[in-house]
Amino acid sequence: MIKIIGLVKVYDNTRAVDQLDLEIPAGQLFGFLGPNGAGKTTTIKLMTGLLKPNEGSIEVDGIDVQSNPKKAKARMGYIPDRPFIYEKLTGAEYLQFIADLYGVDQASAKARADKFLEFFDLDSSAHQLIGGYSHGMRQKLIISGALIHSPPVVIVDEPLIGLDPKGAKQVKRLFLELCNKGTTIFMSTHSLAIAEDMCDRIGIIQKGKMIADGSMEQLRERASHDGGGLEEIFLKLTGDTSLEDLLPDL
Repeated sequence: MIKIIGLVKVYDNTRAVDQLDLEIPAGQLFGFLGPNGAGKTTTIKLMTGLLKPNEGSIEVDGIDVQSNPKKAKARMGYIPDRPFIYEKLTGAEYLQFIADLYGVDQASAKARADKFLEFFDLDSSAHQLIGGYSHGMRQKLIISGALIHSPPVVIVDEPLIGLDPKGAKQVKRLFLELCNKGTTIFMSTHSLAIAEDMCDRIGIIQKGKMIADGSMEQLRERASHDGGGLEEIFLKLTGDTSLEDLLPDL
């Protein structure tokens, strides 16, 4: 469902993404990890068509993002890390607006919107202006909008930021259910616990290059780390194994 070949993005002679190759099949929840500045956000912007690569190609459900961007974007849902939305619309109006952009018929859009609003406990606030929503409510609304057209591919950047424990549990449950039904989810996150708990497969990027890719067991083998959690594996693979030496003299 997602195929990336030889992807390169250069900023001022710096390779933010450097010859990235990746294939993700249908129904897989793929976790994308890396230190700050590793190239995660740039990769997502390239995948969603917000940036153009210097080299390489990206396909979503067999559609090239660069040569056929409108058709490719219609096959994906994008959940950014910051919920910037139209504050003068109500929650229900926002979901209808997004559904109209994707060409979803009104009856189907209304049914799906009602389902998401109820699932996320937003039904009582559906006809209130978004300007009065909390950060967590906005995040739930953004997620609902990204899924309103039933995309086969979902690209998400830090989905649980600003959510309370119940909201985080709702999103986890929703993502796992979507994958069980065949949706492919590409999830960038700094939360190693979330990645370890949710993801079928994890890729680790550093300085624009994919340095590890596989299941938890495969990553343990790569790191020669028997029985360790993802935090220890991540630190070992990225070379950050001596953090205790950096502690100040307290």
